[in-house]
Amino acid sequence: MRLTSRKTVTVRGRVIGGEAPLICLPIVAIDREGVLRQAAAVVECEPDLIEWRVDKFEALKTPQKAMQTLEAMRAAIGDIPLIFTCRSPGEGGFQSLDADMRLQLNLAAIASGRVDIVDTELSGGEAMIGTMRDSCRHSGVKLILSYHNFESTPDEAFILDRLATAQRLGADIAKVAVMSQNPMDVLTLLSATCKARRGEVATPIVSMAMGEVGAVTRVAGALFGSDVTFAIGRESSAPGQIPVADLRASWRALGLR
Repeated sequence: MRLTSRKTVTVRGRVIGGEAPLICLPIVAIDREGVLRQAAAVVECEPDLIEWRVDKFEALKTPQKAMQTLEAMRAAIGDIPLIFTCRSPGEGGFQSLDADMRLQLNLAAIASGRVDIVDTELSGGEAMIGTMRDSCRHSGVKLILSYHNFESTPDEAFILDRLATAQRLGADIAKVAVMSQNPMDVLTLLSATCKARRGEVATPIVSMAMGEVGAVTRVAGALFGSDVTFAIGRESSAPGQIPVADLRASWRALGLR
């Protein structure tokens, strides 16, 4: 039996942190037509969650176009919970956008009523996080606070600190993604996830080791306390993601779904 969260988050009937881990499929496209094409393909895969990586969208600096596309996407995906993510370039974002513009885009998405969860980085600082947190609480949107390292895997204490800090700053879900260079890095990430879940982090956790070596965490992470896995439906949004059909087969073998 996998480790479950002491607190759970429910969005549109999906329970994050409960007995079953959830699958999230990303939408990563440069224009409205591509977004809607991917949305239709992803819906056919019947994911638990969908993430729009809006930082890939070429018209990002025209918030009105992004919000119009968000409206069309919401209609296309129906009642599947949607994560809105405008990732910063320093943590894997696809294009550069100044911090204030990213904040305003996130606030517009939160206020739109068309997103269920928004993901922003811990590195944005407490002032930005506070503004996002207050807006989310007002609109009933859940907040992911995340840390990404595309170069290496920090030590276990650092990973634990990032997860605990996310919780302290008001995250509904705490997320950590690191780059694994060897099997010991994978063990570090899994051990930190397990200790966070058994220790002070009561919120749902999303954790993964990126890269080829870390792909095993996309499957086995749920046994150690990670509540959501990102898989490939149409496009990959990060290194190490595996096709959704392969993930489901692996989870069936492990008795997770």
